[in-house]
Amino acid sequence: MVTRLLGAAILLCLIDILHAFAVEEKGDVFKRMACPAFLLFDNAAYLADMTFELPCNCKPEEVSSVIWYFQKNMGSDKTTVLTDFGGTVVVDSGHIHASSNVLKRFSIRMFSLIVFRAQVMDSGHYLCGTKKGDFFYGYDVDVQPAKHITVAFVDKGQHVQDDYTEKLFSLFTTFWDWTRCDRCGVRGEQRRIGLCYVQSAQLHPRYRTAVPNVTSCGSRAVPAHFQHPGRLRRPEVAIRSCLTPCLKEEVPEEGVQAISNVISKLGEKPWLPRVPTQFHKQPVGSDLIIACPGARPEHAVAWDKDSVRLYRSRYLVGVNKNMRVFIDHGNHLHIQRVQGSDRGTYFCWREGKMVAGFRLSVIYQHRRRRKFNDPETIYAVKAIGMSYVLISIVFIIIHMCRCCWRVFRCPGRT
Repeated sequence: MVTRLLGAAILLCLIDILHAFAVEEKGDVFKRMACPAFLLFDNAAYLADMTFELPCNCKPEEVSSVIWYFQKNMGSDKTTVLTDFGGTVVVDSGHIHASSNVLKRFSIRMFSLIVFRAQVMDSGHYLCGTKKGDFFYGYDVDVQPAKHITVAFVDKGQHVQDDYTEKLFSLFTTFWDWTRCDRCGVRGEQRRIGLCYVQSAQLHPRYRTAVPNVTSCGSRAVPAHFQHPGRLRRPEVAIRSCLTPCLKEEVPEEGVQAISNVISKLGEKPWLPRVPTQFHKQPVGSDLIIACPGARPEHAVAWDKDSVRLYRSRYLVGVNKNMRVFIDHGNHLHIQRVQGSDRGTYFCWREGKMVAGFRLSVIYQHRRRRKFNDPETIYAVKAIGMSYVLISIVFIIIHMCRCCWRVFRCPGRT
């Protein structure tokens, strides 16, 4: 018994020593990474609506918390402080909206800055430093727009954009890896995002890139006379079909399966959704946006309505001009001007697995008294006003023509 207790005590001591060694190793990360004597900016490019993380790769050992600063242009007098001066800001990403200011869409965790649902206006310089204004590390972030993105469906024989080459620079697209198949057991789709990059020997030397003389098109390292062609080249996405098997699920024990079969035969088995399902009522004629729980724009996400597959080859935004139901590049399902036929259960796939259901019921609202600030009232007033102006203009033109006709036909008597 004494030998066992002695062995357990020795084992606990060894565990404490190893834990302390691991903590010390984690703390030495900043010791091994020396801060540059002259502040440089690492280039990083993302697509709009994506969430990105910027680690503070170096800091002095005596600094226990960091403050992040945002600066649109280098040397600008306007600088935004992204912190609570404690370096511990944490927000709930589930309540983040794309239209929110960057001050409401960021989080600081373990000295790293996380920006949720980044927008084009978030492009600029991000600096890691202290309250006194000492800077340790910097990033040049380029958030490229997803509004007019170029789409290529590989199954239809469509191709991505060709490279654009000039004497002093060239523009091309750098693609990320293909996502995994967004569905399993049935035909799914894969997506590959491509961002615009420029290659030139005239880039600003203060900006560091992974490949020499290559940076993203919206980077501040690009000279001003190169930036206009770069804005004309859009990000792009390639989509192709795929088919992958589903992972085998655990089979219930024999006794449980037998009981389930008996209840099923009696017709008393309660209805249970295959996945967690949310119930929602939406007024007819309104707009609805459904987000897949836990999904981000870079994830492989798919949508089904009951047993109908909503493939991107048909439902991706921009495929048709007049689309009432579509999927945007941030993986959200949009239903505009909700109709009675839209009722049903919408299923969400994430990374090849069905994860959630959304049961939609369409309701008809009772008539209510209109107000002057209602969108319908404003539209009606504008339409009536424009009609009145047009009718008045036509009335005046007709009378002027009649007067001119009378004057020229019946000249004054002498």
